[in-house]
Amino acid sequence: MAAPALITLAHGSRDPRSAATISALVAETRKMRPDLRIEPAFLELSRPGFGTVVDRLVRAGHDEIVVVPLLLSEAYHAKVDVPRVVAESLARHENLRIRVSGILGLEPSFLDVLDRRVRDALSRARVRELDALVLAAAGSSDPLANQAIGRLARVWGARHKLPVTAAFASAAPPATGEAVRAFRAEGRRHVAVASLFLAPGFLPDRAAELALEAGAVAVSEPLGPDPELARTILARYAVGAVELVPV
Repeated sequence: MAAPALITLAHGSRDPRSAATISALVAETRKMRPDLRIEPAFLELSRPGFGTVVDRLVRAGHDEIVVVPLLLSEAYHAKVDVPRVVAESLARHENLRIRVSGILGLEPSFLDVLDRRVRDALSRARVRELDALVLAAAGSSDPLANQAIGRLARVWGARHKLPVTAAFASAAPPATGEAVRAFRAEGRRHVAVASLFLAPGFLPDRAAELALEAGAVAVSEPLGPDPELARTILARYAVGAVELVPV
């Protein structure tokens, strides 16, 4: 029996850099599991859409699929959009079994990725010391999702023994510029911003712009196609594949 296919389901963006980054992350994941059928899909704004990918897999003979949502927080897209597109596909294919895994989420190991991205940004800016850090994320109307970002920021700050605050590109305060200015008002002149985004796009660009205008010394690139993210995708897939096994 063939292993269930894996769909990595990202939000999507009009910015072509976003889809290119997701494709690179899928390529990294395929390198680790060349035996699996792994396909990217998007909820909106980018192609291919989820239904298109499901139809393609069904035509190829797959009747079991594990979906790993490439979302960092358990907010609207995870709670509403993902179940909706899955239900639509199941309605079209009555013999298909789909298991949605946990979202990519906020693994503590992602802090290692953040550290690498920040070190790269500091090297480019030729900055050797830091007074504070800002963890920039998309933001959500769901307060629990924002609180999860705040908890990760506190863990990251404890790791580096530096003050860290979470900031958001939309839906919740503070914005990255406000967070940087607050630290500078305390006399902290070397403030770096880490981009807790999966891929480039309008929101991370806007967060970086506001941070630099406020005086940040460096802003890191998004997480991108890092092997640690690929390993997390496969860990989520493994749990979903087990859940598809009849008991």
